[in-house]
Amino acid sequence: MNASAATIASMGAKEITMDASAMYLVHKCSAEFFQWASLNADQLAEQIKDLSQLKTDLEKIDANVASLYANRCGKKKEELLDLMKVGGWLNAEEAKSWGFVDAVTNDDEDEAPVLTDAVASAMAAVGMPIPNVPVQASSQFQKLLAALTDFFKSGKRKEPEAQANQPKPTITMKKFPLLAAVLLMAEAAAELKDGKFEMNEEQLGQIEAALKAAADKETQLTASHNEAIQAKDQEIQTLKAQIEELNKQPGDSTTHPVNDGKVQESTPMDDFCARLNAAQKLYDLV
Repeated sequence: MNASAATIASMGAKEITMDASAMYLVHKCSAEFFQWASLNADQLAEQIKDLSQLKTDLEKIDANVASLYANRCGKKKEELLDLMKVGGWLNAEEAKSWGFVDAVTNDDEDEAPVLTDAVASAMAAVGMPIPNVPVQASSQFQKLLAALTDFFKSGKRKEPEAQANQPKPTITMKKFPLLAAVLLMAEAAAELKDGKFEMNEEQLGQIEAALKAAADKETQLTASHNEAIQAKDQEIQTLKAQIEELNKQPGDSTTHPVNDGKVQESTPMDDFCARLNAAQKLYDLV
């Protein structure tokens, strides 16, 4: 839906195309106005003066916009002003007949997007979720995945010839982003020979080191998390003990002045409020 000021912006294009299912809206300009007041004659006169100026300004803007439309559409300005006065949505063919657009299109849907293995691997390496779209088969990484597929199938029983001729689904690592990131470490030095993927001891060591580093990091994070929880629990227990100790102590003997100038001893309610405030402060610390 192309409407209002957006139609003015489109006037600067050399060629304007519009989809067959799109809509187009032109209308006269307007300004926000709301008044709720009690006015005397002088105030009404001032209000009428301001509104008259606003009306003049809007008419100038309408004339200017109509001229822009007329130059584009090849029609008279008065015709465009009449259309703007009526307002309402135009469909694609109506917009074309007026001259707002040069052509109406009905293009096919865009092709489904695909990810290159480089983009998918980069997303996996930083922990970004990989969208559920096909991964483009191109480089060594895809060959690596195919070789891994053959490796895991090697221990299964031989399929019947009819099934063996059926196309195999393409394997992607979208469900295993961490594994994809680790395998990428050895991709540069990996070799694919006779349909088999081979890794030397150094490459296997890289994968082992990456997995061990990830496991160590998780262990450290878990330990730090547990220590933080224990420290917080200890702090809470200490504060609870302090609150219980305060509840056992008698209230402070306080006095406060009253309106008649005499001094009055604290009441049980004063003691209760003092304990409550002290407990609230300790609770806020937790």
